[in-house]
Amino acid sequence: MSVERIFDELGHFKRFQACVYFAAVFQATACGIHYLASVFLVETPAFVCGAPANVTDVLFGNLTGTSVEDFLPLFRAETGPLVVRTPGGEQWELSRCRRALRIRPGDFAYAFDGNKSAEACVGGFVYDRSEVYQSIVTDWDLVCDRAWLAKLCQPTFMLGVLAGALVFGDVADRVGRVKILMFTSLCQFGIGVCVAFSANYYYFVAFRFLLAMASSGYLVVVFVYVTEFTGIEVRTWTSMHVHAAFAVGVMVVALTGYLVRVWWIYQIVLSLCTSPFLLFCWKFPETPFYLIAKGKHEEAQALLDAMARVNGSERRPKVEELLESEEQNGAELPEKEEREEAVGKAPERKLSILDLFGSWRMAGRTCTVWAIWFVGSLGYYVFSLGSVNLGGNQYVNLFLVGAVELPSYLVGCFAMDRIGRKKTCAPALLLAGVACALIIVVPADIEALAIALSMIGKFAVAIAFGLIYLYTCELYPTIIRSLAVGSGSMMCRVGSAVAPFCVYLADVWIYLPQLIVGVLAFVIGILTLMLPETLGRPLTSTLEEAEALGRSPAEKRKSAADGLEMSRRV
Repeated sequence: MSVERIFDELGHFKRFQACVYFAAVFQATACGIHYLASVFLVETPAFVCGAPANVTDVLFGNLTGTSVEDFLPLFRAETGPLVVRTPGGEQWELSRCRRALRIRPGDFAYAFDGNKSAEACVGGFVYDRSEVYQSIVTDWDLVCDRAWLAKLCQPTFMLGVLAGALVFGDVADRVGRVKILMFTSLCQFGIGVCVAFSANYYYFVAFRFLLAMASSGYLVVVFVYVTEFTGIEVRTWTSMHVHAAFAVGVMVVALTGYLVRVWWIYQIVLSLCTSPFLLFCWKFPETPFYLIAKGKHEEAQALLDAMARVNGSERRPKVEELLESEEQNGAELPEKEEREEAVGKAPERKLSILDLFGSWRMAGRTCTVWAIWFVGSLGYYVFSLGSVNLGGNQYVNLFLVGAVELPSYLVGCFAMDRIGRKKTCAPALLLAGVACALIIVVPADIEALAIALSMIGKFAVAIAFGLIYLYTCELYPTIIRSLAVGSGSMMCRVGSAVAPFCVYLADVWIYLPQLIVGVLAFVIGILTLMLPETLGRPLTSTLEEAEALGRSPAEKRKSAADGLEMSRRV
């Protein structure tokens, strides 16, 4: 029996695994929370340049009043300035980033054809606090020539996500999964609270970067953790539904943003949402795979006995038997081949990213896979971050963006098992492209239809984004599988970093983000149809790919066997 046979003996997803799984996935909700929290942290309400003195009268078109704040819900940059009068009789025209003093005005009227003295806004701004009472934009005046600082918050966070994935993924293999899960969970809570008490913008960005590293580190390691605690019969479902916890986090952000309109209180509440996890995460067991790989056989045996006891299994696998089985499986090469390898084998060359382009077929496959990773991440965050700009209630829109993911993973799992990976991924990308095209042609006044199409696009992208990790694992032989998944994940991080800038392109043309995502998704969806199907993948496929990399006969045979085993497991 091999190490994987643990689950045949103790159950693929019984009581012990279920408790560990749902506890670990609960904290993944915090990752979704922090990834999308910036939607309301950096929200920019309607604003206008403040007058240099108190205001006694206000004109806006044919409307009159005594307070600038009363007109801000109606004020738009393209509708013209607010005209105000001070106690000293001065009349000012207030725009977003400038104000102009009327020279020798007559009556207090909205229209004025005389001379004006314009100046930059140096006395502060007046904000509409009917929707957002306090955000970092209103606290630190991140508007006009400082607006780029607010727009830099989410891309900086995504760079932290990239750094966290690189750092913690490697450290988890060295010190163990549980230690990283505990450390990153504590950091998500502690640094999340620190963000709320940032003294200025630069502290805020620095803390958010560290928070991104912790959130990304947890998300990367928890995928490995739950995979190593569940058997092959349920592994597709358990790995896919870690994404569902992330989606729940998005829904929590929408609900909290609706209830709490002060950014630092909002940040504290979000950080507290999953804090109960800290009370029991220190009881998490290390995975049996890691313990056996590190030679901690006594701890591994104690864990297997505990799993058997909790699951009610009478059969208790022994670590010694597992190791003996692994050694036998690793010594199957014929003696002749071993002698050939020993006599004529040159030093084995190190694998590099170029091995993903070992042949024209492999190069085309790698480019397509990278493109799926990129557009999946880009589309995911463009639909999520851009949901607040669709019209209607922004809180409801963001909640729906998270809610629509939950059925998408169920549909994705069923479709992958029944029609295959390629036939699930390609139609999902094509559907996302079509949804984006329809959003562009729908009349702007039909907000409900635009929102519905956006939800369809997010539903489709979530399917492709959820399955690409599994699909990549199965498309490559063992010898370059880690390179393929690692490089694909890097493209995913690039897509997530580009997504906020893509959303900001709506300032140029409201539908430009949908146009970019739609074209990319449709083109890549067509290219995906050219990829091979991996469900029930034949042995010759792996042999040919290993041969393309210039491997020895023994390595080719071992790669083929390992490839089939990995496909079966995932």
